[in-house]
Amino acid sequence: MSSKVLITIDYQKCTTPFACKKCIEVCPGEVFLVTPNPMMIKKYQPIDENQPGSYLLLAPMTPKCVGCMKCMEICPNDALKVEIQHPEPEITT
Repeated sequence: MSSKVLITIDYQKCTTPFACKKCIEVCPGEVFLVTPNPMMIKKYQPIDENQPGSYLLLAPMTPKCVGCMKCMEICPNDALKVEIQHPEPEITT
């Protein structure tokens, strides 16, 4: 059984991920993705990458995380938390 990785993103702290992109650039597993916030999309208007909340950081490829913690180290806002959950050892008798 392999370890499970849980990535938590604090959206109160990660407000302009498209303008920052530091976690995306440093991640060897290509875990992260930045997408427009559907609540901020207005028809026929461009989205300002510097406007807080206009984009969201997602971690759709969490299974590819190698647990290096580089994203947590480089995040200027301390918005990422990576937890590695190791499986319980099986006890056989």
